[in-house]
Amino acid sequence: MENLEHLKKEAIQLLKDLIRTPSLSKSEDKTADIIQAYFKQKAIFTHRKGNNIWAYHKEFDPNLPVIMLNSHHDTVKPNQGYTLDPFQPIEANGKLFGLGSNDAGGCLVSLLATFLNFCGKDLPVNLLFLASAEEEISGKGGMESMIPELPELACAIVGEPTQMKMAVAEKGLMVIDALVKGKAGHAAREEGINAIYEALDDLIAIRDFQFKKSSPFLGPNKVTATIIQAGSQHNVVPDLCSYTLDVRVTDAYKLEEALEELQQNLKAELKPRSLRLNSSHIPENHPLVQAAKSLQMETFGSPTLSDQALIPYPSVKIGPGDSARSHSPDEFIYVEEINLGISRYIRLLETYFSLLKQPIK
Repeated sequence: MENLEHLKKEAIQLLKDLIRTPSLSKSEDKTADIIQAYFKQKAIFTHRKGNNIWAYHKEFDPNLPVIMLNSHHDTVKPNQGYTLDPFQPIEANGKLFGLGSNDAGGCLVSLLATFLNFCGKDLPVNLLFLASAEEEISGKGGMESMIPELPELACAIVGEPTQMKMAVAEKGLMVIDALVKGKAGHAAREEGINAIYEALDDLIAIRDFQFKKSSPFLGPNKVTATIIQAGSQHNVVPDLCSYTLDVRVTDAYKLEEALEELQQNLKAELKPRSLRLNSSHIPENHPLVQAAKSLQMETFGSPTLSDQALIPYPSVKIGPGDSARSHSPDEFIYVEEINLGISRYIRLLETYFSLLKQPIK
């Protein structure tokens, strides 16, 4: 086992290396190279698919369950509000500034240090570390492409900035393109059926819409109209009006169920762009949740999306940093958040491993 304090220092240096290397979604090859080189320095064999890098803590034992530690190394584009160079890691007043420092570089290096802490040890599991790509766009070359490559997972820990609180449920996302049909006519005469007015009934219904079921962890689903388009010229009654819905779906619904309930209450033809970004919820009696509770870690339901949506196995979301800083100008994470995150990840896993040897209550 490597010295823990040394691993923490290396984690900070690795994060600095990642910050100074642009890694926008679908263009993470250079940060993938850095992560893979770091593993090679540790004499740990890695697998690679595209810009996804993964490794096991020791030789794989098919008789043991597989636990995955995952975070992503892609970032969004830096916004116009930056006053600092987003690709220059600046450490000042206990903060480490830089694009991706908080979302989710701090989680990534913390989970990697945690993984290295257990490397070579005899554990009651196969411990798997995965640095995934394309998380920020839920891309098909990221987690979705990895699931067929990996063995069945007993559970996964997804690293996202949650202030080391454990998200035991997460809302899924469904984007819907809606189309309302009317009949074209001349605006000066009483002709046609105005598709804008037809859509207006839908939009009012959407504004006040409440789904029938609610989740004890995540509350109700949320539907929001975000884009609307209609008409081509001022004197023509439009025959088509399209709008877009952003639907955040809780674990109380399958995406198909939420779609059906909306369709029953709207005039428009609804076409989801995909049915792949599912909600998630891990049972309260799962040993990973029990481990968190025994350590007095706060649990909650998360409204934000992560790679959890693409993992078809029990999972939780937890990590150092604060979600409120994600995608913000002059993004930063506190260095101490990373140090504490590593220690708490290790303690969580040690407690989890001990519970695996006991019956679930």
